[in-house]
Amino acid sequence: MASSNELKPYRWFNTLLWGNTVSLSWMWGLGLFFSVQFTSQFGLVGLLSFAIPNCLGLIAFGLVTHHLARRQDGGSESLGKFFTSWSRPFRLIFFLYQVLAITLTVFALIRYGWMPLGLEPQILYLPLILLVILAAGILFGEEFNIRRIKWSHGVIFLIILGAVGILLSAPSHISPALPSIAVEQLPTNNWNYWGYTIPIIIGFLLGPWLDLQQWQRAIQMHRERVSIAAAYIVGALQFFLMLLFHGLLALWALGAGAGKFLHTGLGGHIYGHDSVMRFLFEKAGDHPWIFGAYCVFLCACVLATLDSGYIALRWFLQSNVRTSVNAIFALIPTALVTSPIPIFIFCGAVALVGAAVGLELEYFMIFYATFFVGYSALGMARCYINTPANRIPQIKMFCLGSLAVVIFAFGYLLGYPAFMIIGSLLPLGYVVWTLAKPTASEDFVSDVEQLDAPADNMMPLAAPAMPAAPAQAATHPLPGLAGAAAAITDAAKSLVGAVQHPLGGHFEDKWFVHSFMATYADTNSVGNVYFGMYAMWVGKTRELFFNRVMPKFNLKDTPFYILTRSFEHKFVRETREFETVSVRIRISGYNRKFVTLDHEIYDSGHHLLGKGRQSLLFVSSADYKMIDVPPEVHTAFLPYA
Repeated sequence: MASSNELKPYRWFNTLLWGNTVSLSWMWGLGLFFSVQFTSQFGLVGLLSFAIPNCLGLIAFGLVTHHLARRQDGGSESLGKFFTSWSRPFRLIFFLYQVLAITLTVFALIRYGWMPLGLEPQILYLPLILLVILAAGILFGEEFNIRRIKWSHGVIFLIILGAVGILLSAPSHISPALPSIAVEQLPTNNWNYWGYTIPIIIGFLLGPWLDLQQWQRAIQMHRERVSIAAAYIVGALQFFLMLLFHGLLALWALGAGAGKFLHTGLGGHIYGHDSVMRFLFEKAGDHPWIFGAYCVFLCACVLATLDSGYIALRWFLQSNVRTSVNAIFALIPTALVTSPIPIFIFCGAVALVGAAVGLELEYFMIFYATFFVGYSALGMARCYINTPANRIPQIKMFCLGSLAVVIFAFGYLLGYPAFMIIGSLLPLGYVVWTLAKPTASEDFVSDVEQLDAPADNMMPLAAPAMPAAPAQAATHPLPGLAGAAAAITDAAKSLVGAVQHPLGGHFEDKWFVHSFMATYADTNSVGNVYFGMYAMWVGKTRELFFNRVMPKFNLKDTPFYILTRSFEHKFVRETREFETVSVRIRISGYNRKFVTLDHEIYDSGHHLLGKGRQSLLFVSSADYKMIDVPPEVHTAFLPYA
């Protein structure tokens, strides 16, 4: 067995590999191209204002998740278990965040990496390049899972290093005269600068908390006993150097004449995301290697983001579909529901349309500076605030996020930077208010509505139906039955005016109820009802329920069988012969494979005799292989779920 000292070099190497993939996965379309845009607007100060919050956001995420992993129980799976519980109310937001990130990245490469080439007709070339981008991302995503992605990203990083090396030689070949790079004074009086910078600081400091790629990496690092904090510090530093390189490349290109490629877009704003690409493409005839190296740099960065997004989405979809109780998932093939390919196609289509109509990167960035801010802040706070994990004020958060988007958009399009700042601060302020207000706990109650009256004051269950006792029972010749017959008669009298139900049972709201009488055959040697009879009563009631909701079900020609996966019952009190018993069954939950039934058993005095639950599974009648819940079962059960 290898000693810890022998493993230290490997652990450090593993840490560097994970730090590299953290850096590459965060180098998405926004970081890749907006670094050029912000540099062209505000110079080196703008570049640093963009890069530093990005890096600090990664470091903060790594430090906090490292702490969470060590604080939780569960060993190497502690962070994974925490994420499963913590992320439950944010599932839709995680999905939207990831979909938008993929869309934005594909859009950026098409808009600023391909369209500047000016190849016509675009209606032919743009779909083809889109197909190549998506196919590459899907291919790498399918080939490399989260355990192997550090190795593929290691190779991609070496390719990026080669491209960077060629690009660093560009000044001596294209424009030996380097522009002076001085650190400008902080533009404290420039409201346009602060209108961008403050949302960037807020958005990127909190951004990693909703990124599935980062959570998946942190969880896998913890499984491999890699220091999450150390890996994210390494990744943040590498990411900073990559942003710094791209920004300085933009400064050099602008100093060498790339300023002529700045253009006015929608809303009258000046954009220069593609200025480096246009400049190097102009020089491509004389310096093809330099232009090619820049294309490789862009494509490698985008590929490392897309394959990460594909793997993260597949992980997210598989884990959520597996535990979902939504009936629609039983009607759609599992392979289709859990595959990121349809999502990638959708993202590509949106990106293509956005590029064709002339949208800019900022239109996508707005959501990360506004809408997602509140969810990120609330998620980070909930790591340390004990609240139920199944609820957040969804409607309020959505409305505030949407309002923030509109305020920011008005500020951006109309040239009012103060509105941009307000749009970013509004969700953050609301989260602080939500957590600090006196009635904060009311926003985090269970999803189940509670009745005003306590449980002890609830009305008793409706009296179970029971046929009237025959008149001759009172004179039954067998000893001991006279008193029982009298009790039956009295019970029948108490039910005068009650609704009589057929022998096959009836529904009370979502509950199916079947009532019958215990007899001597149901008792044991000590005189009470034998414990096994309760399970038989539940089974009979279940069959009557099936018959009621699926009257056409026939064992002779059915394509599936319903089997019992598990059964549990808690005994509360006993009952005896000639006692009226009511068994109640309802659908309590279901997912793709299983249906869960709850049951309760009451006596004539409405005393709970016992309760429990059972799980059903379904197999093919042809080969007894397990199948998804059949559609006809979903159709039959859904009204009672």
